[in-house]
Amino acid sequence: MWILVIVLIGVVLFGLVAGYFYNRSIQKKIDRGELTEAPEVKTVDGECCGQHQVCEKESLLAAVSKKIEYYDDEELDRFKGHPSDTYTEEEIDEFREIMYTMKEEEVAGWCRSLQLRGVEIPDELKDELFLIVGERRFH
Repeated sequence: MWILVIVLIGVVLFGLVAGYFYNRSIQKKIDRGELTEAPEVKTVDGECCGQHQVCEKESLLAAVSKKIEYYDDEELDRFKGHPSDTYTEEEIDEFREIMYTMKEEEVAGWCRSLQLRGVEIPDELKDELFLIVGERRFH
């Protein structure tokens, strides 16, 4: 029991000493003109663990919003319930044309919109989407 208390006190003391030297280092850099002010403290979102390249909260599968947003692609609703591995070349080209005419930052939202509408993305486009969006969560 005492060992645990001593270890806990040691950890707290180490944190205090490390914080003191860090603040002193920052103040020295400000005094020398290397920094104009102390770096701002960034608050970390409690929902994001920071261990992913793309925050899970912003993931295509994150159910942040159930609101369906259309990207001038209402015609794709006819594919609701259509399996992703049974699209024809013409149908794949229809998805591809829509995908490549939108802004890069809209593609993830478009994929989310399709998911909410029950429209599966053709398997042939998933690798292309990965290159644009940077995640494989829609596979």
